[in-house]
Amino acid sequence: MIETLAIVVGVALLAAAVVLVKHRFWPLGPDDEPREDVAEYISMMVGVLYALILGLALVSVWDSHSTAEDHTAAEASAAHQIHLLSDGLAPSQAGALRDRIETYARHVTEAEWPVMAEGEQPDDTGWHLLNDVRAAAQLPADATPAQQVAGLETLGQLGTLDDARRGRESDAGESLSPVIWLGLIVGGLLTVAFMFMFGVKRSFTHVVMVMGLSALITFTVLLIYQLDSPFTGMFAVGPDAFTRYF
Repeated sequence: MIETLAIVVGVALLAAAVVLVKHRFWPLGPDDEPREDVAEYISMMVGVLYALILGLALVSVWDSHSTAEDHTAAEASAAHQIHLLSDGLAPSQAGALRDRIETYARHVTEAEWPVMAEGEQPDDTGWHLLNDVRAAAQLPADATPAQQVAGLETLGQLGTLDDARRGRESDAGESLSPVIWLGLIVGGLLTVAFMFMFGVKRSFTHVVMVMGLSALITFTVLLIYQLDSPFTGMFAVGPDAFTRYF
């Protein structure tokens, strides 16, 4: 948070310094027009187009972040349901199933989450542990009707857990397209640069306008950057959904 604030303030101060330099060395002459209609029209169009790019990027990363939260919650909930459904199985099978689902949950929180927090993909160990859970959930031939019902429910939750895990791994590898990042950076520079094309006679007014615009653009781009990777950064999705149950 402190680094983000420092970057926003730094960019705003840099923009203010550029404005002061402009007014100091290239002041508006007495015969110059305060503004030009063509420059105003082009600046307006650049601002509108850049707002569209910002909106597209922000909605995209926010949706990805929300989807990652949903997948994590669904995976943890399915693991918890499997743990509860084990009570309906035979005692020996129930103990093995509980041990394996707890081992899987610990692996997710202690091994996979730190890896995803570094922006990397987890290895296949989690899938092997999930296969162990699936093997432990297989019903014996002499299972009672009540145990068969519990076993079918467990298999259904295993399918949900499997889908949620695939979604979580996919979320960990998603990020904005480099083309959109290029548009964000170039568009931001152009939008701020066009502020220097208007002949504002009062340097204080010009400084405030440029500082406010540059700070707002920088803050929005940094927010998009923080939300771009769901499991890293300031707004990272944590393993709270798992630690709540296990």
